[in-house]
Amino acid sequence: MLLKHTPKDITERSALVINPAKTCQPIGAMYAALGIHGCLPHSHGSQGCCAYHRSALTKHYKEPISASTSSFTEGASVFGGQANLLQAIENIFTVYDPEVIAVHTTCLSETIGDDIKQIRDKADKQGLIPTGKHVIYCNTPSYVGSHVTGFSNMVKGMTEVAESTGRKNGKVNVIPGWVEPSDMEEVKRLAALMNVPITLFPDTSGVLNGPLSGEFKMFPEGGVTMKELKEAGDAIGTLALGEWCSADAARNLDAKCKVPCRVLDIPFGLKATDAFIDALRTIAGTSVPEEITRERGQLVDMISDTHQYYYHKKVALFGDPDQLISMVEFLTSIDMWPVYVVTGTSGAKFEKRIKELTAHLPCEVKVKAWGDMFLLHQWIKNEPVDLLIGNTYGKYIARDEDIPFLRFGFPILDRVGHQYFPTVGYKGGLRLLEKILGLLLDRKDRDDPETVFELTL
Repeated sequence: MLLKHTPKDITERSALVINPAKTCQPIGAMYAALGIHGCLPHSHGSQGCCAYHRSALTKHYKEPISASTSSFTEGASVFGGQANLLQAIENIFTVYDPEVIAVHTTCLSETIGDDIKQIRDKADKQGLIPTGKHVIYCNTPSYVGSHVTGFSNMVKGMTEVAESTGRKNGKVNVIPGWVEPSDMEEVKRLAALMNVPITLFPDTSGVLNGPLSGEFKMFPEGGVTMKELKEAGDAIGTLALGEWCSADAARNLDAKCKVPCRVLDIPFGLKATDAFIDALRTIAGTSVPEEITRERGQLVDMISDTHQYYYHKKVALFGDPDQLISMVEFLTSIDMWPVYVVTGTSGAKFEKRIKELTAHLPCEVKVKAWGDMFLLHQWIKNEPVDLLIGNTYGKYIARDEDIPFLRFGFPILDRVGHQYFPTVGYKGGLRLLEKILGLLLDRKDRDDPETVFELTL
């Protein structure tokens, strides 16, 4: 059983991490790589690492995740993995024939110091990369950063493919950040409604939420193509959704190909979606259609109709920085109080941003970057909350403290639907509100089963 401590005692614990609110870099890199059409992610390390990363993604997305590995043994661990990677590249193109191999590293290869760029160039010189095929790469040492960092590094690696011809193609690059395949579909739907041609990368829609057709496809139809990634250098602008997941790639594209970029929050909730729609409208020089205005009005209507159930409810959240920032903004906009916010990814900017978003609240808000779930549990024990939001592992805290729990983020292992139903955009905001409201009313109904709650005004 956890004991109560003062907040000062908890905050000063720095020698170890208990139940980290994150996982390792290669998982993020592998997820990003799956958003490229015809891509086989490749783990440059041992078989065990690759198996874990595939398993984690498979359990979350409920889809079989294909990936290859350099299969390090004792020899590669001592003398380096160059021979393994060269052989792997040759075998993969011969046996599986992908359009692109996306190489990411592991702790082992990073500790050895393998130079992936040099190995990739050597493979090219030796003719191991067929004409028209590609090998992209990024470094993802698991002992620093988090899965968010790995995602960002792989997306930045994608931008290295981009080329500038000096002639703009009228398209807008959108880097969606770490969101569900359904969210990526929603971003494309909103852009289509506005008649704005976009290049979304990575794009896991159609890859990790495809239909069951009865026919196995090694490489599903979805994903951004290498042709589109090359043409990203001729776009009229880039919208990066999330500072931690998307900004580095957008800025690299700006420096490399002179494509101006803007960094926005992931469009969860009303304000962040407003900002995304307005930025898309501005950069493309178009107008917002009535259908999107109507969807926004529906979200505002639902907020108004159910506001009394959210009013001044205290919320604890944990997860990835970009997602938490947008969620905190959304919760404060409906008069909920996000009093505890924890991410396992480092960054003083995160703590500063959360403090800015919650500065107007009349209660103390505790926020911790590079925090863990043990810390969050202690905070909740000292001062209980009305709702907990986070990934599957929060269920143990929710169970111990008897708190309504909304599963949100990565990974979600014990529920389905997140890969099919978006939470971004105005439609996604409606779904988030409905899920939060259902949890709060279930609690009310349980505490006072004789009471009948009317949602109509």
